[in-house]
Formats: sequence, structure tokens, C-alpha cells
Amino acid sequence: MTTTITRERLTFQEFLNQYGDEDVWAELERGEVYVMSPASLRHQDLVNFLTALLRFFAEYFGLGRVLSAPFLMRLGPDTAREPDILFVAREHLERLKATYLDGPADLVVEVVSPESRLRDRGIKFAEYEMAGVPEYWLIDPELERADFYVLASDGRYERRSADEQGWYTSQALPGFRLFVPWLWQDPLPSLAEALRTLGLLA
Repeated sequence: MTTTITRERLTFQEFLNQYGDEDVWAELERGEVYVMSPASLRHQDLVNFLTALLRFFAEYFGLGRVLSAPFLMRLGPDTAREPDILFVAREHLERLKATYLDGPADLVVEVVSPESRLRDRGIKFAEYEMAGVPEYWLIDPELERADFYVLASDGRYERRSADEQGWYTSQALPGFRLFVPWLWQDPLPSLAEALRTLGLLA
């Protein structure tokens, strides 16, 4: 469960001063501090698999950097999130500071848990859209559902789908394709297996 710390509302800098150097997974939502509960094994397996896959691809083609939680993404004067995974394109690397990303990532991935479902699909969805995060993935292993959203020219998210074979092609990470059925396998495919399927490993 997510715990709200009720106190005087904090600015981003105050939040960073109090929580930035601690080993605490926390987010700032409109000045309120939310401490996140420990993740499940399934959640961590998915985050680790996707992080490794995205990071290899981004580094292989020199596209930018992939980071996983806990790492803050500042979205405003009193709002900061710690997405499960974020990708920062090469042309936006100046946004990366020592302890946080100053502005929107180019791709945000949230692996949904039952207690985070409403938050990820509600307030975070709206925040990421308003902040201009170009692409947002919602991966829900319990429901075996993957939703992909791309920011349209009007500043609103449009939902995109995998093709009939199960492949989703990213807009923010040019050339990257995700085989969605991988996400529901137990155990998950190895990184080497996935890279071979993508033609990146002999």
C-alpha cells in the first residue's frame, strides 16, 4: 500500500532536501509526500526485464539513457514521480541532474500493481500527459494487459496497440519493438533470448 505523509505541503526543493538522500521510495504529489510500499517479486522481475531490454537497445544504437526506480522525475514545482522505468533521449540528456530528471522523460513505463492501478491510470496519466511525456506504457501483469499511449499533436494521449502478431513498435525509442506476450510468460524470457528474437544477438 502507498502511505501518505500528512504535513505542511512541500516544494520540490524541500522534498529533495528531506528525501533525496534517503533510501526511501517516495513521490511528491501536489506538495504531499507518498511513500511507496515494497514491490512484489513479479513486479521486480518485469521491471528488471524491461529495463535490461530497453537499456541494451538504447545503448546499442546510442539513443539515450534508460533508468529504473528509484530515480525522481520532476514534473512541476510541487510534483515529482519515480516511474518504474524512464528513457531520456540523447537530445534531452541535459535534463538529467545528479539526483533527478528535471522535466519529462521521453518514455515512461509503469508496471501496475493492484494498489497502484487507479493512480497509474488516473492522476499519473493526467500528470504525464500535461507534462508532455511523449510515450507512456502501462503494464498490468495481473490482468495481462498492456496499454501504450503516445502524445498527439493536440497534447492528448492516443492509445496505440500491438499488431496482430503481438508486436508493439515504440515511437519514443525509434526502431524498438516489444513482443507483448513475453510479459505474461512465467518465467520471463532471458535477456539473451529476447535480444536474439530482436536480431540484436547472434
